[in-house]
Amino acid sequence: MTDHTTGATPVAHADENRRQVLYWRLLARLFDPEEQPGLESASLAVVEDIGLPPALLDPQTSIDAVVQRHPELAAEFDGLMVPRPDEDGRDRAAEVRRAALTSKLLLNVFATGSGTVTAGQLARWQSDAGWLERALGCAPGDLRGGRAGHGGAGAAPGRGVSPTGTGGGRPTPDLGNLLPAIGPELGALEADLVKRMHLREVLADPQLAARLTPSMSLIEQLLRDKNNLSGVALANAKALIRRFVDEVAELLRTQVEKASVGALDRSVPPKRVFRNLDLDRTIWKNLTNWDPEQERLYVDRLYYRHTARKTTPQRLIVVVDQSGSMVDSMVNCTILASIFAGLPKVDVHLIAYDTQALDLTPWVNDPFETLLRTNLGGGTDGTVAMALAQPKIAEPRNTVVVWISDFYEWRSEQLFESMAAIHRSGAKFIPVGSVTSSGRGSVNPWFRERFKDLGTPVISGHIRKLVHELKTFLT
Repeated sequence: MTDHTTGATPVAHADENRRQVLYWRLLARLFDPEEQPGLESASLAVVEDIGLPPALLDPQTSIDAVVQRHPELAAEFDGLMVPRPDEDGRDRAAEVRRAALTSKLLLNVFATGSGTVTAGQLARWQSDAGWLERALGCAPGDLRGGRAGHGGAGAAPGRGVSPTGTGGGRPTPDLGNLLPAIGPELGALEADLVKRMHLREVLADPQLAARLTPSMSLIEQLLRDKNNLSGVALANAKALIRRFVDEVAELLRTQVEKASVGALDRSVPPKRVFRNLDLDRTIWKNLTNWDPEQERLYVDRLYYRHTARKTTPQRLIVVVDQSGSMVDSMVNCTILASIFAGLPKVDVHLIAYDTQALDLTPWVNDPFETLLRTNLGGGTDGTVAMALAQPKIAEPRNTVVVWISDFYEWRSEQLFESMAAIHRSGAKFIPVGSVTSSGRGSVNPWFRERFKDLGTPVISGHIRKLVHELKTFLT
């Protein structure tokens, strides 16, 4: 029998109702941890009716535990949420089964509750998050590490799939757009769990520490607590910091290396080596020596390309506010300073401050060692940093001072006058409100207006903006 108003059979209606029951239960559980007896009993009946284990409805049961007891489900979880090619008609029974498995994944990963988290709970969540990543077509850890969504593991399944996706007529999300949004959310959930647990307990266990995904929030906690760590815990903390530094440095180095490195200096004769040989010009200049009978070109003179570039020694002074609100900028700029320190003819100095200032220049080439010497938190007094920065300005015309802060200062008038004096001296002064990966950050409106009047507006946003400004001045 067919319902002529919808074209659906009673069986199809039943499957649609089952699917809706499972998703209504999921939404109820996500927004209210208390059980809804009606939805719970109806969902249990659905799960048993389609031959799936009731453990799928237990929020305390991990995906690993389900798969251990029912190994055949492992293959169903893999790629579960990846759009499928069009089929002839909708397989409503399969949709109900997918709804049950998907609900389990989403509930285990996104319903994290509140209160203290144990190391075991964190390990379970990380494993469940890995299963969710597998369901989306990625390798475990790829989304949290930001490696999927732009041609990575998760991008491939979406290609060649029509907008109707599963079941001929039901739209499915475009994973190419979805994955970059899910990754930061998973990272934020993991960071919250880490914050709610005893981090030192995790760091003392090499296996648990190895499963942590380096993130800005985790690095902030490690830097704040580093003086209280020792032995295995300190070694694991340093390994996590170095992993994060290396990953960010690789991204920033790519941006910096895209810049030109100065105009060609034609006053310097080209080096007469094979790699500098200008073959096209050499052939063109010797065409008069072409012998048509022998079909040979006789070369009287070789021409070489000029490769020497005009470079002027530049001094880059980076001053970073290391108070608690600026940790993201502190990490990014420490890494960025080390990259510019590796460029020829660039003399980089790094100063960090809160109510005291620290000259980190001796370690500027190693951002890992630099970060270990920072002391995040405290108040803000930029005048102590200015006392270290001003003596470093020997040749103003060849000096750029980058000052990274939210500029909520104790002695505002005195500090701004010193900054204005640097600008008037001929040095390039670049005030930066934030150099984060997200581009978010706030700046004291008082300073923002005065920098604008001075002709040195605050750079605030993605770190690419600062990279562009520095490349323009230094190259």
